[in-house]
Amino acid sequence: MGLALTPSLSRDDDARRLDAQDLRARIRSGAHDSLTTGLAPGMVQLNLAILPKAWAGNFKHFCELNPKPCPLVSMTEPGNPIFPSGIGDDLDVRSDAPRYLVFCNGILADEVTDITKLWEDDFVAFGMGCSYSFEEALVSGGLSLRHIEQKTKVPLYVTDIATEPSGPFHGPTIVSMRPFLPEDAVRAIEITAKYPRVHGTPVHFGNPKMIGIDDIADPYSGAPPVIHVNEVPVFWACGVTPQIIVEHAKPPICITHKPGHMLITDRLNTELAN
Repeated sequence: MGLALTPSLSRDDDARRLDAQDLRARIRSGAHDSLTTGLAPGMVQLNLAILPKAWAGNFKHFCELNPKPCPLVSMTEPGNPIFPSGIGDDLDVRSDAPRYLVFCNGILADEVTDITKLWEDDFVAFGMGCSYSFEEALVSGGLSLRHIEQKTKVPLYVTDIATEPSGPFHGPTIVSMRPFLPEDAVRAIEITAKYPRVHGTPVHFGNPKMIGIDDIADPYSGAPPVIHVNEVPVFWACGVTPQIIVEHAKPPICITHKPGHMLITDRLNTELAN
């Protein structure tokens, strides 16, 4: 499945696409193996999950049942490491993410920068929408994002919000958090409502204990947040959710991106807006 092509792009959009392709080439060559946060502005970045074909049908259905944490943008044919046309110019899932996590039987076994040697003929890759897309809209709307200002990864938390199960895939939802003043939180909700294909509206705001987060200063991933006086935490479903789902399902192998180390595409964030 792919996205419909846009008939025409402005020169600015063409320049952004070239920048994205340049970054992807540097990642593929090994010249860039760190965070993609704030890079390739304007371009869609994807969360990644790779599974054997025997597990792919249930996972695709899991994404369909859980579109907030797992908004499926595109997937490959079994054994083909290249996404369909329109996602990226020869985007190769084996080499084009800066860092990968390798899970064996649900246990994190390795972290690598290239999975070409691990690739199997029955592997299916899933590309899922990322909050970086709606973050661009938030910034364009005049809202400040603390983790970008501090050049850190957005804090992620494991909640007690259960996902809808599909076969062996089940477990809790992971969320990302951004603090806002109340009036800005309302604006953030309005803006992200236009991006259902990249997580959409928040799943919660306010007291984190109401969704099972006991200590907001201790995230599952990312830097501990800085929350100013009168700000409220706002939580969006996160595409890292499959990584904890895999721990429950225990497939023989699953490869994901490392949080914050995304696949850079040739698609514009604005193309995912309603």
